[in-house]
Amino acid sequence: MASMTRKQFLEALAPTVIQLRREGGVLFPSVRLAQSLLETGGVIHPWFNLGGIKVGGGKPNAYWQGQAIVKGTWEYVDGRNIDVKAAFRVYSSVYHYMKDQELLLATSRYYRVRTAGTPELQAQMLRECGYATDPAYEKKLIAIIQQYGLRGYDAASVAPDPAAPSDGGVFQKSPAAPILVNGLVAAIGRKQPGGTVWVPARSLGESLGGEVGWTGTEATINGKVMETVLDVRTGYVPVRELASALGLQTIWEQATGTVTLKK
Repeated sequence: MASMTRKQFLEALAPTVIQLRREGGVLFPSVRLAQSLLETGGVIHPWFNLGGIKVGGGKPNAYWQGQAIVKGTWEYVDGRNIDVKAAFRVYSSVYHYMKDQELLLATSRYYRVRTAGTPELQAQMLRECGYATDPAYEKKLIAIIQQYGLRGYDAASVAPDPAAPSDGGVFQKSPAAPILVNGLVAAIGRKQPGGTVWVPARSLGESLGGEVGWTGTEATINGKVMETVLDVRTGYVPVRELASALGLQTIWEQATGTVTLKK
């Protein structure tokens, strides 16, 4: 991805991190963001492994298909840092990485991480449970949280979602379908019976560079009229129609319930 400042890096990850928390993710958004910055230096690599998860003895699952990359790293052993090579997991998106990390944190080893009641305690438990060998891991995470004011994202994750479907609306009970662009969550679609995933036309279309219009009853993307369902004041359109109007491919992944849009 394009070079970013650390602040831009955190802002780019925030929607995906908040969505994970809304889905029941155990890590506080502040901790997940701090960890991502600490582990990567503020770079989203093409393999999307922001938490340094090694291949280990884990088995492929819906979010990790078994791909790996060998990279240099360091471990703290017997009181000193040692340079080593290790095989790290490769993911198809940041969202897939974070969901796989949730599976790791669901194991008995990380019980104290799951039950930590504050970001500071959770950072401590990550170190004590052996997520990293760096004895200063907890202090580094807490310093990043404080430096960038990341606890604000914890509050955002429990606040009412302004993009959520309206109560009693057509999409209220529709399962969420994360829409992934460049590895990140760009919007939350709603999957209706029959398989069609509907997305907010204006917010997603404009974020992808499209020209979004309104005929009075239907949304248009780059001048093309879309089948439209109105939920209060938000017009939803089928994600495949929106993608087609923007010249993008649509990839539905049944196992993870995600839609990826790409050139």
